[in-house]
Amino acid sequence: MSAGRSDPAALAQMLDTLCPMHALIDATGHIRHAGPALCKLRPDRQLNGRRLLEVMELRRPRAEGHMAGLLALARQKLHFALRDRPRTELKGVLVPLGDEFGLPGGAVLNLSFGISIVDAVREYALTGTDFAATDLAVELLYLVEAKSTAMDELRRLNLRLDGARAQAEQAAYTDKLTGLRNRRALEPVLDDAVRSGRSFALLHLDLDWFKAVNDGFGHAAGDRVLQAVAERLTEGTRERDTQIRVGGDEFLLVLPRAGGREEISRLARRLIDSIERPVMHDGRELRVSASIGACLSTDYDPVDVTRMMRGADTALYAAKAAGRGRCVFHDPKPGGSGFAGPA
Repeated sequence: MSAGRSDPAALAQMLDTLCPMHALIDATGHIRHAGPALCKLRPDRQLNGRRLLEVMELRRPRAEGHMAGLLALARQKLHFALRDRPRTELKGVLVPLGDEFGLPGGAVLNLSFGISIVDAVREYALTGTDFAATDLAVELLYLVEAKSTAMDELRRLNLRLDGARAQAEQAAYTDKLTGLRNRRALEPVLDDAVRSGRSFALLHLDLDWFKAVNDGFGHAAGDRVLQAVAERLTEGTRERDTQIRVGGDEFLLVLPRAGGREEISRLARRLIDSIERPVMHDGRELRVSASIGACLSTDYDPVDVTRMMRGADTALYAAKAAGRGRCVFHDPKPGGSGFAGPA
């Protein structure tokens, strides 16, 4: 090596440390040496000896496809993309080399991933050793990893909180004894029924002779009857229907798209017959019946759930007065009267 002239091999070794994503290019535009990080982008292909513009495409700014065209863009920000898949985009700057570096007419091209660094690290399994020790990209990667870990933990925490919130809301609207909805659920259920714009029926059900069970056999027996009634109401209605225990031995059924009075009367009769079946408790048969007051949203214009609740309550008292164990409909029209279902 003559005085004042650098050995290209020594230059390459120095650049491998300072900028591992570099390429030494000779006067013909061929890669004389590719840095170790650049080689990792195409580990199955030999980059040394290939023309730079056959390996990657210069996207911006446009230039002639030869070395002179590249040298005309020296010290400008260059945008490249690898020609074969994955077509990773790269940023670069090219600096001509004088004769003293042993590559007359050549240049050094330093490359980086820019904002696509996170994807590139994942795609090519890069590590901290593939970047210069002073490259802030390594610190950025640590920050991204820390943020990703924190976000994953935050997502898991949010899922747990959402689950806990859903369970708390479910518990708040659930009657602990029967598992049905409780009085708190009544308002949102009725609001949903009205907002749907579809017809619905409201049935107010009260147990007959329940007090005799409580007084004669104790509260445990009464609780068993309430649980059995809840099961029979659920089994006797559709999945889209809502069964609510509004308190004591009173229940409310909200039945969307329930049909007319005849259909509701048949349903009420089936429910009453089911409730009248004996309930076994401690070897004893416990017997109750049910009275039902019903009203249909189609009888109200406009639909008014407050009036419907009052109407169903009035019809319930009419069913009790008529002998119990039956369903009575409320007619809100002026001069209307209750319509008795099957006894």
